[in-house]
Amino acid sequence: MTTIKQSDFIQSIADALQYISYYHPVDYIQALGRAYEAEQSPAAKDAIAQILTNSRMCAEGKRPLCQDTGIVVAFVKVGMNVQWDAVLDIEQMVNEGVHRAYMLPENKLRASIVSDPAGMRTNTKDNTPAVVHVSLVAGDKVEVSIAAKGGGSENKAKLVMLNPNDSIVDWVLEVVPQMGAGWCPPGMLGIGIGGTAEKAVLLAKESLMAPIDMHELKAKGRNNEALSRIEELRLEIFEKVNNLGIGAQGLGGLATVLDVKILDYPTHAASLPVAIIPNCAATRHVHFELDGSGAAELEAPDLNDWNLINSSGVHWAPSEASLRVNLDTITQTDIQTWRPGQTLLLSGKLLTGRDAAHKRIATMLAKGEKLPVDFQNRFIYYVGPVDAVRDEAVGPAGPTTATRMDGFTEMMLGQTGLLGMVGKAERGDETITTIAKYKSVYLTAVGGAAYLVSKAIKKAEVLAFADLGMEAIYEFTVQDMPVTVAVDSKGVSVHTTGPEEWKAKIAQHKVVEIRPVN
Repeated sequence: MTTIKQSDFIQSIADALQYISYYHPVDYIQALGRAYEAEQSPAAKDAIAQILTNSRMCAEGKRPLCQDTGIVVAFVKVGMNVQWDAVLDIEQMVNEGVHRAYMLPENKLRASIVSDPAGMRTNTKDNTPAVVHVSLVAGDKVEVSIAAKGGGSENKAKLVMLNPNDSIVDWVLEVVPQMGAGWCPPGMLGIGIGGTAEKAVLLAKESLMAPIDMHELKAKGRNNEALSRIEELRLEIFEKVNNLGIGAQGLGGLATVLDVKILDYPTHAASLPVAIIPNCAATRHVHFELDGSGAAELEAPDLNDWNLINSSGVHWAPSEASLRVNLDTITQTDIQTWRPGQTLLLSGKLLTGRDAAHKRIATMLAKGEKLPVDFQNRFIYYVGPVDAVRDEAVGPAGPTTATRMDGFTEMMLGQTGLLGMVGKAERGDETITTIAKYKSVYLTAVGGAAYLVSKAIKKAEVLAFADLGMEAIYEFTVQDMPVTVAVDSKGVSVHTTGPEEWKAKIAQHKVVEIRPVN
């Protein structure tokens, strides 16, 4: 009988979470590299190049791939012949591992978990508790699959109870465009089919733990090898979703998903539960096994794997065609000339603020109180950065989903004098109308390039709401921070025009082959 020590289990959890914070799975890098080579949309290709460059930088610097270091999800399979040398239960041991990983001084990870979710939403300060699924299985080992799931992609999860004869493919094709770009494509789609409502969602989440093998599956199909029903379904969804033209970051292009994973389970004759959960560009998961011989040892990937993408590797650099913008002198007249899809390099003083800060601003304005920050003719960046280490001005600081701030846009543009906004993903129709009303603009930074973006931040100072932690209002001093014009002052959105353009191009040129399920 195998004995698993508490110390080994906790250390393995902590090591695994640090590992996935800065190492992409190699299969993801290889799949993204293939997507980069095939991509024809300049905007999408540039976004993919930023993600690939960011990935290598994180692997070398051992810093988080994304500022949102996720909610921890662990699937723990315990062999029935295992005994424990432990005083904590499995969930407590997982949470101790999370605490150690997220509080590690040399690579402190962002604490994003809040308790009392329907009330005060108080940050737990160490990213605990994790979501833990434990099952007893045959054998004498403990198997752990662990992930750190970002909020932007998790928020796009969907569950439906279809009728038994409804089309799963049609539902997926209806849902994916509704997800927008807040889940930071290109990534993976996890789909769970069958069981009950909660089982379908669990299957979808667990499916995302599997390695990317779509390249091999497509080759299998081309070679006329026998495909299972699920494999046929994966191929059809993969190809039809990519034919939507959504592309990297929703800018329009060929690669929206890199793989589609499906797990199924028997279900009631009257039911067809289907769940879909996307995984973002900061795909983070790893699998390890404990056999009683000590803590798990996770082998660092070979950095040469990043060079397999092409002969010299992908090294993003600002385009010479990008417009350099001085945020300290910019005027409303200047921004009227910017157009959707145009790339900019921002320098100067940039304010930050996201959900909690906007809510507090709204409360203060409603009470007639003076705001602690002057937003007149300023830009605000929707971000919650990771704490700085060593000589950093700030830790990884990629954009958060701007759609969550839509309800505050009229207030910020109409009452504070804010000039423009920076975030990720699309804005709602009413918000776009508001942007046009005030002749403002909305810019996007690349979700999944947080460490790369942070290198453009030369200084960070908290100006207000310090008690909000990563949600405080900072003033960043930036130099050549790369962004794209997403909504111009006339209310034209690249998240609408880009996908429409590339969907039409794909349909016209048939650049993606569709293999329907028989």
